[in-house]
Amino acid sequence: MSTSMHGTSASGSESEGGERHASWLELFFDLIAVAGVGQLAHLLHTGPSWTSLGQYALLFLAFWFAWVMSTMYGNVAGERTRVVAVVAAMFGMAVMASAVPGVHASDEKARAFALAYIAVRLIASRVNGRGQVVADLPIIQLGAGLTPWVVSLWVHGDARLWLWAAGLVIDMAVMVRVSRDALQAEIDQKWAHAEERAEHRLRREERRSGALPPEEADARIDRARGRMRQKPRVVTADIGHLSERLGLFVLIVLGEGLVQSVSAASEEEWDGGVRAVGVGVFVVLVLIWSLALRTGTYGLPLLEPRVLPVRLVLLLHCLFTGSVAALAAALGRAVEQAGDAMPQPGRWLLAGMLALILLTALACALVSGWGAGWAAGAIGPALLVAGALALSPGARSPGGFGTVAAVALAALALAWPVAWRAYRPGTPGAKEPAVGAGSAEVRDER
Repeated sequence: MSTSMHGTSASGSESEGGERHASWLELFFDLIAVAGVGQLAHLLHTGPSWTSLGQYALLFLAFWFAWVMSTMYGNVAGERTRVVAVVAAMFGMAVMASAVPGVHASDEKARAFALAYIAVRLIASRVNGRGQVVADLPIIQLGAGLTPWVVSLWVHGDARLWLWAAGLVIDMAVMVRVSRDALQAEIDQKWAHAEERAEHRLRREERRSGALPPEEADARIDRARGRMRQKPRVVTADIGHLSERLGLFVLIVLGEGLVQSVSAASEEEWDGGVRAVGVGVFVVLVLIWSLALRTGTYGLPLLEPRVLPVRLVLLLHCLFTGSVAALAAALGRAVEQAGDAMPQPGRWLLAGMLALILLTALACALVSGWGAGWAAGAIGPALLVAGALALSPGARSPGGFGTVAAVALAALALAWPVAWRAYRPGTPGAKEPAVGAGSAEVRDER
């Protein structure tokens, strides 16, 4: 079955003006991200520890890689996207999400998680067909990071998790180091050698065919030419479409924050503390939405278009969304503890994820050319508030830091950069090149 998404407004993949948007198939595929993020956030919901944080980071990174590789396939393939491939990847990610709660304790679930991850990677690497190399996500073709995952199928216990971590580190290193130019140079070098060998084989075939009748000799040589491979073509992402898809993932993660807080509130008595924390949690989520989706691109706060190679944007997106999903778990726990002192581990999780969100915004502002002074003014005070939250008196101290106050500080920390961006808009130094938002190529990739 090779049914494709058609680029028409009826299918939801292209507007009347020609700008490409997420198709119904892609939106259906994203439902698995909803389920997966929910399962991952629950790893931290009962109270974070170093073990649960490490496990969360490992599994979120693997799940996010699976999602982004499948998303990049749809982005590059466009109308050639095969429904069977997307649905198969969706099923693999459903297996991954289902296995999350028992990965550490059950060999069967851990093996299922690894097998599903390997399968999704292989689907993403092969559905583009021969002759294409995706520059914006080099790990689709460069699969060295898969080797530890394959080895882990025969390993047990914590050693398996360490192998997964090694594979993910290899993938991240590839994304940082392998640029479009490096891929193109490698292709050119390999193709030059392959072309030389092919020409040698063709000359040998011509010599062998010399004694044959002309028509039979020509047919034999034509068959030999037909077997010669074409040079692989480096392709890049449709930037406008990818930005939309990454933004939708941010919305999915924010939705998990709403689910966590609403679910917790539904089981509590609605006293003054629950009302105050509930309002504060809602404000925090609205502020993250505003910071991520109204002040930047790709779902990243304060990021201007095309100032970073896509492969680096993707790594920042993973860090940002992983932090927001962990923050959602902390917020859900805060609703349950409304009116009491927030336990120190929960307060550290809240402050730590706030700091990661703000540091991501700071990095985006700096690379976008807003200027060090503007970026420091936008993010510096907010980081100080997050630090005050982390260093506030513990729950066991007399008059320990209350949950209401903790959520209020979180809202204050996020409100500062939103207000700064609104009232001191500034002018980013980096300008977007004159390339259409829907272009399939990033001209300034290095």
